[in-house]
Amino acid sequence: MQRMTRRGIEWLSAAADDPAECRAAWTDDPRKPCMLATGRAFDVVTVDQRLGLETFDQLNRRGCPFGPAMVDHQSRRVGFFLVSGSRESFAQYLGRETQTPPPYRYLSRESVVVVPGPMPLSGDRYQWLRAPSRRPMSNPLRPVALATMLVASAELLERADRYGREHSTPHRAVTVTSRGPVTDAG
Repeated sequence: MQRMTRRGIEWLSAAADDPAECRAAWTDDPRKPCMLATGRAFDVVTVDQRLGLETFDQLNRRGCPFGPAMVDHQSRRVGFFLVSGSRESFAQYLGRETQTPPPYRYLSRESVVVVPGPMPLSGDRYQWLRAPSRRPMSNPLRPVALATMLVASAELLERADRYGREHSTPHRAVTVTSRGPVTDAG
């Protein structure tokens, strides 16, 4: 479970209408989610949870540059934070990767996102996959890495699903008796 650092809290709370009030709320209850405006300190790309978790895993395992990431378990969405104003760059690289990008939402100006508190617990609706530890440095490779891994992850999941449909075998019931397992031929 990821937790925000003090510098991460300061950076993230700067997106609040009242940053001091946001930090005070988190001091009182570090698990409390907070609704923050996107487009000020950051933009967020959200995708379906299954795709988002695979993308997060690919970015992480390959050592790609990426910023904070969160999951909303109830809505089954994963959000990836980018530097404000990254929409055109992200869309450009996504278009280079595929003509049919996976479904996503890009949250920028005029949008809000609910973020986990600094110290969510395992059963909380909102959790950090990668919590902010400081103000992310502007890195032009972040939108590239996210776009590339979103497309690659979507293709990987589609191939795995297709393989499962094409090569699935009927499941046989197995009953365990005192003499060992007995397979139902049905």
